[in-house]
Amino acid sequence: MTIFERYLTLWVALCIVAGVGLGHFLPGFFHALGALEIAKVNLPVAALIWLMIVPMLMKIDFAALKEVGRHWRGIGVTLFVNWAVKPFSMALLGWLFIGHLFRPYLPAEQIDSYIAGLILLAAAPCTAMVFVWSSLTKGEPHFTLSQVALNDAIMIVAFAPIVGLLLGLSSITVPWDTLLLSVALYIIVPVIAAQIARSRLIASGGETRLSQALAKIGPLSLVALLATLVLLFGFQGEQIIRQPAIIGLLAVPILIQVYFNSALAYALNRLFGEAHCVAGPSALIGASNFFELAVAAAISLFGFDSGAALATVVGVLIEVPVMLSVCSIVNRSKGWYERGAIRETQVAPAD
Repeated sequence: MTIFERYLTLWVALCIVAGVGLGHFLPGFFHALGALEIAKVNLPVAALIWLMIVPMLMKIDFAALKEVGRHWRGIGVTLFVNWAVKPFSMALLGWLFIGHLFRPYLPAEQIDSYIAGLILLAAAPCTAMVFVWSSLTKGEPHFTLSQVALNDAIMIVAFAPIVGLLLGLSSITVPWDTLLLSVALYIIVPVIAAQIARSRLIASGGETRLSQALAKIGPLSLVALLATLVLLFGFQGEQIIRQPAIIGLLAVPILIQVYFNSALAYALNRLFGEAHCVAGPSALIGASNFFELAVAAAISLFGFDSGAALATVVGVLIEVPVMLSVCSIVNRSKGWYERGAIRETQVAPAD
């Protein structure tokens, strides 16, 4: 790892502080940037996410995707955690902590809204930033791409029923334009752009030319990640400063569910004998959230100043530093993982 990558947690913390501070002192500037959206999908954030994930997507040879079937155990584990465990565990944690244990310390009129925001956060698996987490753990890139694509397809049909069920509503108005546009902007467009760039580089100089280009643009992913944090926290800087205690309380169930679901996915992959390069991204995909969609859906359904919107923003606050800690745990536990795997799967991660 480079010095920049080694101290990524520090840079993340500094960017969060910078974003909150800039959002507080320059609210007009960030309100103007926040208004640049289509179907509540913020275009500057989408552009930064392209810069974040395109270099990693350029590493993927789509001709090799047919081999991902050998990782069916990892795919099964991730699907189980994402769709059968995570939304329901978050609803339980929200009910326990927000609805009961922390109720005396929270505005009574916002309790249900806070829980709704937590459910929205957990009901949609992360699609974009998992490519960053997978890269940091030397995850198998074809598995990561296939799992994300499969989750996107499921999300289109399962998001509304799961949220409706957990919110106790007979029906829920889901912002379908937001959902579909988010998938297009965060997955389809960067995948196409990355494969066009990959093909042209290989055509002009083979794998050597591709490797040289990736070495030059690789740091762009982390820079874009940090810039995205500044932007997201700038959007909510005033609200975060105004309600620090509430943010701390909302963070508790989010933290528990991230570590619980990542540990569950990691342990199940080890139990079933999957390779470590699959178990890492499986645990990270199983635990992380599609916070861009969650924030947009909360604002669309409950309003910008609602408890639901604030809860999803806390998800953004927690997402990066906590997922970096999960990446560190996955990397440091590789020896333990491989010693205990029931069946060795000889698959080397793609560089």
